[in-house]
This record gives sequence, structure tokens and C-alpha cells, in this order.
Amino acid sequence: MQATDPYVTSTIQDSVATIEFFHPSHNSLPSNVLQKIVQAIDYADANAEVSVIVLKSGGDRTFCAGASFDEMLDISDFEAGKAFFMGFANVINACRRCTKLIIGRVQGKAVGGGVGLASAVDYCIASKYASVKLSELAVGIGPFVVGPAVERKMGLSAMSHLAINATEFQTAKWAKDYGLFNEVFDTVEQVDDYINHLCKILVKQSDAAKTELKKILWKGTEQWDLLLSDRAEISGRLILSDDAKQAMQSFKSKA
Repeated sequence: MQATDPYVTSTIQDSVATIEFFHPSHNSLPSNVLQKIVQAIDYADANAEVSVIVLKSGGDRTFCAGASFDEMLDISDFEAGKAFFMGFANVINACRRCTKLIIGRVQGKAVGGGVGLASAVDYCIASKYASVKLSELAVGIGPFVVGPAVERKMGLSAMSHLAINATEFQTAKWAKDYGLFNEVFDTVEQVDDYINHLCKILVKQSDAAKTELKKILWKGTEQWDLLLSDRAEISGRLILSDDAKQAMQSFKSKA
């Protein structure tokens, strides 16, 4: 039976910590789910039994629909707005600070903050159904918090393409060509088989070496605590605008 309540679970098997999140609204991310993802990443990072982390979502059609429209519509002041967008900043920074490699499993569409999550992992495996879109500009804000993570993975040109063309999905192949996805498979079963294969290899390799490699992969992001906080302030201001409220109401009525 399919789950109907939001959850974040964490399991450890054969030195692999699997963190799974779910929300019945297309795996959207309200503040409490974002906070639990951060806690799960931090816990796995601190656990000596864990060598590799897998980040995934429940369900089979959508990896992550991004920010919760219901929660954004309820934002009525700047502090609440900044706090909400800091939820995404905190997840990205948790991935960045984590000393262990994080493998992403993207089985379906990734929108907005979902593209940010896919960008924040260290190696991302997707299905051909994993089309991507940064929809923020279309709802009166912009991909300010997730932008640095997307740009780091895909480059400024591809990030700009997604940020400006905010109403059209790009294919999983397009995302692989520009570096967001490392592998794309025809079926979700193939995605899972490859992740299992890769994890079995990675857990046998030096944890110290993997940690040093991760430092190199994230070089130049040392100021992201401040950068993403500043970006959350931009989104926190814009979300209060009439344009943003009207756009979100329109999107919600079509959902």
C-alpha cells in the first residue's frame, strides 16, 4: 500500500545509509521534511558504520516537486520567508559538509528544489523519466538558493537555461549531457541495480581517500553558509510580492 503521510526514513545495510523522503504532494518539501533530511544526513555522516550515503525519494513518478506551495502561500513576513528558504540552504550545506560520498537516485521528474537536491549529491543516477525544470521564475521568485549548487554541477550556461526557461522541462538526456546526471537508465530497476553495484564497489574503497576526494570536489564552496543565507533573503523578500502570491495560486489551482 502506498504511503499517504510525509516521512523521512534512514536505514543502514552493508555500510550504506539510505535516506528516503516522501510527501504525498509529488514529493514536495515543506520545512519539517527538509529539516529531517538534514538530520538524517548529519546522522549518517557521524555514524562510523556508514561508508556511503544514498539519497532517494519514495514513489515512482516524481523525484521531487520542490518547495511546498501550501507553505509558501502561508508566508506573511520576511523572517518566515527567509526561514523557509533556509530549509533548502541547510540541505545543500549538509550535503556539502558531509564527509561521505552521497549518491542520488532520481527516478522521476525534478522541479525547482528537486533539481537543487540532485545537484547537491556527489554522484547522481537517474531514469529516462527524470526530466528537470527550475520553475522558480514562473512563480515570482528565482532559483536563488539552489542556483549555486546547480551552477557548480552544470555550469553557468546550463543553469541560466533552466532558470530563464522556467516553464519547460528538459530531458534526462539533456541533464546528463550538461553534467547533472552521471548515468541515465531506461528503467527504475536498472537505476537501482546500478546504485547497488556502485555502492558495493565504493564501500570497499578507503573512507579516508573518499573524504579527501570530497574536499576536492567541493573546493571553492567554503563560503556557502553565508552565500546561501544571502540568497534565502532574496527569496524571502520576493515571496511576499503580489506577483508571487498570484502565480502560486494559479499554479496550485491547476495542480
